[in-house]
Amino acid sequence: MTQPTTNKSLVNLLPQLVSTDNGLAQDVRQGLSQNPKKLSSRFFYDAKGSQLFQQIMELPEYYLTKLEHQILSRQRKEILYAIDTATPFQLVDLGAGDAYKTKLLLSELVASKVDFSYVPLDISEDQLNLLLEDLHHRWPQLPVTALAAEYFQGLAWLNQEKPQRKVVLFLGSNIGNFHLQEAQEFLCTLRKSLNPHDSLLLGLDLRKDPEKMRRAYADAAGVTSAFNLNLLHRINKELHADFDLDQFQHFAEYDPLEGTMRSFLISRKAQQVHIGALNETFEFEAWEAIHTENSYKFSLRQVEEMAQACGYRVQDVYTDASHGFADVLLRPVES
Repeated sequence: MTQPTTNKSLVNLLPQLVSTDNGLAQDVRQGLSQNPKKLSSRFFYDAKGSQLFQQIMELPEYYLTKLEHQILSRQRKEILYAIDTATPFQLVDLGAGDAYKTKLLLSELVASKVDFSYVPLDISEDQLNLLLEDLHHRWPQLPVTALAAEYFQGLAWLNQEKPQRKVVLFLGSNIGNFHLQEAQEFLCTLRKSLNPHDSLLLGLDLRKDPEKMRRAYADAAGVTSAFNLNLLHRINKELHADFDLDQFQHFAEYDPLEGTMRSFLISRKAQQVHIGALNETFEFEAWEAIHTENSYKFSLRQVEEMAQACGYRVQDVYTDASHGFADVLLRPVES
């Protein structure tokens, strides 16, 4: 389904996924039947979750957005020079959200009269509609094709429907939400969607003071807690469950050996939760945890090793003043 807005349109590919095993119900059944229990962070982002995450990015403790914004603000000319804006291309923004940081690049590209189109890709159609409206007011002449899709589904559609040189953005250290092996598999799968003249700008949170990282995932105002608990609210609403949100609490910890922040929802008491859509009841012991998210922190050596293993070369590395965050420009190596 395509919704045109002058030179801006939204293509919704998500209905094609309804019959697959990627849905919320399947994930909840599998995750809560495991020991330890887990739920996928990919389901954080319903309309309310997306709104809460925008609030998280504005928190004083949440340094990730600020550091990457600093990089893109101060070094955008160098980045755009490196990706070669002399030939037309598509700027493909994986997990675009409100494109807060991407707009720094868009502003520079539009001001320089570069021949390009913007392709924000996100699983939230509501978020994409808000973004389209914003972009229409900011840059009426900018061609935009928004894709409501999973990452590789959207890239496959682009390669078939709009084959053109691609500059892919995967910002915000979103790759840190994968396990390390999954992160490498993601990069390798992404490589198959790219041609030698394409490029990938990859945002990564680097290892740093553990206490600073912990505060970013357990803010004093409790917004991150509300963001995590909203996942249970979503399950209540969409799967007719009876989670009592007051009887679960958010907890985050850093593992310096693996270099990862882990987030959990912990049951405050022994309790049962019935999920109507599944016709199942799940038992929770007092203080039992549901694992909801990993946020891996990287060293630059790890990034280079993963890139090489997947058929990329590191062209450039851009860091903030504190060297706490990096945007790494990768090029596919011709096989």
